[in-house]
Amino acid sequence: MNNSKIWLSSPHMGGTEQKYVQEAFDTNWVAPLGPNVTGMEQDLESYLGNDAAVGALSSGTAAIHLGLILLGVQAGDIVLCQSMTFSASANPILYQGATPVFIDSEWDTWNLCPIALEEAIVSEIAKGTKPKAIIAVHLYGVPYQIEAVRAVADAYEIPILEDSAEALGSSFKGQKCGTFGDIGVLSFNGNKIITTSGGGAIVTPTAALKEKAIFFATQSRDAAPHYQHTEIGYNYRMSNICAGIGRGQMEVLDDHVEQRRLMHDFYATIFKEIPGVTVFTVPNTDYFANYWLSAILVDPEKANGMTRETMRLALETENIESRPLWKPMHLQPIFEKYPYYGTTVAETLFENGLCLPSGSNLTVDDRNRIKTAILNLFA
Repeated sequence: MNNSKIWLSSPHMGGTEQKYVQEAFDTNWVAPLGPNVTGMEQDLESYLGNDAAVGALSSGTAAIHLGLILLGVQAGDIVLCQSMTFSASANPILYQGATPVFIDSEWDTWNLCPIALEEAIVSEIAKGTKPKAIIAVHLYGVPYQIEAVRAVADAYEIPILEDSAEALGSSFKGQKCGTFGDIGVLSFNGNKIITTSGGGAIVTPTAALKEKAIFFATQSRDAAPHYQHTEIGYNYRMSNICAGIGRGQMEVLDDHVEQRRLMHDFYATIFKEIPGVTVFTVPNTDYFANYWLSAILVDPEKANGMTRETMRLALETENIESRPLWKPMHLQPIFEKYPYYGTTVAETLFENGLCLPSGSNLTVDDRNRIKTAILNLFA
């Protein structure tokens, strides 16, 4: 293993981040407020459009937690959550003392299945409790079935918390992901399309709701000359330093999306003539994906016995990082006791799916190494 590491998705700086960070130091704005925080929120609001009101937070997980609070989720409530996702989508449900109910995926987008979603709603209502919210995720930057999921949600008057942590830059029928839910969530973790080293944002439809989120995120300090609190608060605001990194990253967001999409095309070309391997791709032109991570499905019966784990281990010997898809939440030890609705789509995706190096900073040499390793594996 003499070759340098090719990472799945590493941070990619654009060059202007240090300017904003230096300004924060020069003006002594190093707290969780300041010009960079305000500036990044405005940058995101301008980018997302649709009158989005954005609050910059310490993480996407914090945004999900505050989103649940804004939607009125309390102890004892039921929250429906996509099973095929990262645990950060579901953990805040337990923060609130609510009960997660997990929903299977569908094959077109690998996201929340509208049929299983409605089945869960009908079943839980029949048991005596109407679900309080729906958490829908844009997996790996591919939008979920926006219209179908919204139709189900509206029919039963249940709000949607849109987990767009992986989908900044993706869109459906020209509208940016992050603006479809009653509340939206973004993430700027180190492996995302853009990063603030850590960080996230909550996307709300009104300025008033944004201010309420910021109120909660800054320890719920009442308007008083002394420290007074009448509601539970949290230390969830983004720092001006991190926001400075984010402002520089916003300047290269479109380029990062383009580079990720080129990596998807790169894999589509490689696997075009390889039987048993399919590249995860949007179902039609209504969907525009940032392809945050390029993913494949491997069918051992058609791929001459090749499995996703055989591929992962082979790439690992070449110092090329790859990773199985998210293990569905209903299969996780911490969540397996909670209800699940659907069939085995999410489980099958996990068993056969693999995420491949997708960074916007991969070089020509990196791509050549990846291509050679894959072709040798199927030779």
